[in-house]
Amino acid sequence: MGKYFGTDGFRGEANIDLTADHAYQVGRFLGWYYKEVKTRAGSDEETKIVIGKDTRRSSYMFEYALAAGITASGSNAYLLHVTTTPSVAYVTRTDEFDCGVMISASHNPFYDNGIKLLNGNGEKMEEATIDLVEAYLDGQLEVFGQKYPQIPFAKRDEIGRTVDYVAGRNRYIGYLISLGMYSFKGVKVGLDCANGASWNIAKSVFDALGAKTYVINADPDGVNINEDAGSTHIENLQKFVLDNELDVGFAYDGDADRCLCVDEKGQVVSGDHILYILGNYMKSKGQLDNNTVVTTVMSNFGLYKAFDACGIDYAKTKVGDKYVYEYMVKNGCRLGGEQSGHIIVSQYATTGDGILTSLKVMEVMMKTKKSLSKLCDGLTIYPQVLKNVRVHSKPEAQNDPAVKAAVEDVAQKLGDTGRILVRESGTEPVIRVMVEAATKEECQRYVDQVVDVICRQGHARV
Repeated sequence: MGKYFGTDGFRGEANIDLTADHAYQVGRFLGWYYKEVKTRAGSDEETKIVIGKDTRRSSYMFEYALAAGITASGSNAYLLHVTTTPSVAYVTRTDEFDCGVMISASHNPFYDNGIKLLNGNGEKMEEATIDLVEAYLDGQLEVFGQKYPQIPFAKRDEIGRTVDYVAGRNRYIGYLISLGMYSFKGVKVGLDCANGASWNIAKSVFDALGAKTYVINADPDGVNINEDAGSTHIENLQKFVLDNELDVGFAYDGDADRCLCVDEKGQVVSGDHILYILGNYMKSKGQLDNNTVVTTVMSNFGLYKAFDACGIDYAKTKVGDKYVYEYMVKNGCRLGGEQSGHIIVSQYATTGDGILTSLKVMEVMMKTKKSLSKLCDGLTIYPQVLKNVRVHSKPEAQNDPAVKAAVEDVAQKLGDTGRILVRESGTEPVIRVMVEAATKEECQRYVDQVVDVICRQGHARV
C-alpha cells in the first residue's frame, strides 16, 4: 500500500485526510496522463474518464473537483452521478473509457469518503499507475523518461468538457435485468439499500424481474448512508424479513459492491454461505472452472470443511477483494469472494457486485426450488473469536520466537477441528489474533493464550 492509496483507494475523513484539492490533483493527473499516453502512441482520439459517486454529502464536492482537474488537463469527464461501484466498472469496460473513478468510502460513515480508481478493463487500477498518482501528489512525478514538477494545463479548444452520462447507469440496470434467467414472480424480496448508491437501482431490477419488492433505507439525505442500515447493520433486515414474512432479504453497503443475505427464518447468510451456495450450483452446472473457489484467509474454517465434503477445491489470498480478483484472473477461476459479502463472479463482473450477487442467489433458489436456509444445509459456521492487540512493532511481535511457539502450540491442539490465524492489520499498529473452534469458550481460551504471550514479551502498547 502507498502513502495515500490503500487496497481500496484513497480513503479518509472528507476535507481532513482526503480534501477537495486532493481530488482536483488526482483529476489533473489522470486527465493529463491518459491523454499523454494516447498522444505518444500517435492517437488523436478523445480521452474519456467516467465518474460515479455514492450518496455522501461530500461526494458532490469530490465529483466536481475531479471533473475540474480532468477537464483542465484536456480530457473529458463523463458523470454517471449517484451509482454503484460495480456500475462504474461495467461502464468503464463496455464503453471503452480510459479509466473510471468511483467516489465512495463503501461501508464507512458519511463523513468519510474515498476515491477508487479503475483501469480501462474495469479492474482495480495497476499499482504502477497508482504509484505515479502518488508521486504527482507529492510533487515528485517522473514518467516518460523525464521529471514533471508541473504538468501543463490544456488551453483554448483543448480544454476538456463535462458530459452528463446517466444513460450509462441506465444501461447497467438493463444489463442486470438481462442476467435474470428466471421470473421472480410470487417471491417476496426485502432490500436494504443502506441509504446508499443502490437506492435508485436495486428495486428497479427486482421489480422488472417480477418480484414483490419491499425496501428499507432507500431515502438518502447525504448524512444517513450506512447509518444503522445496510450490510453492517444486518439486524434491521432480519427483523424486516420476519415482520413481513418475506422469502429472502438482501443487504448492500454504501457503494453496493457487497451483499449479505437473510433467509426466510431471519438468519444471516454471510459471504461464506454465498460462496458455498454458488460454488455448489456452478459445480453442478459444469461452470466452476478449475473446480476452485477463491477465498481470503478470513473465510470461516467451516467453509473449507464443507468444500472438502463436496469435492470443491479452494484457494486463500490476503484480505481484500483486489487480491481475490488478481488470483482469479491469474489462475482462471470463476468464483471468489470474502466473508464480508464481496462476491466476484468473473463471467459477469470484474469487481464485487452486491446486486448481481443477490440475483445469482435468487437464480439458485428459483432453479432448485429450495429456500435460502435449505441451500445452506451442509455448511456449519464455526464459532470465532477475534482480538486486536495494539503493538509497538507488528513485525517484531509476529516474529518473536515465543509468540510463534504459542501460535504453533494452539495450532497443534486444534488439529483439524479448528484453526488459528495471526496477522497484521494493513492500516493500524495492530496484530489480529483469531481462533475458530468447536465452541466459543475454546476459541476464547486459545486467543487469550496467544495474546498473553504477546503482552508478556513486551510487544503490547499500553
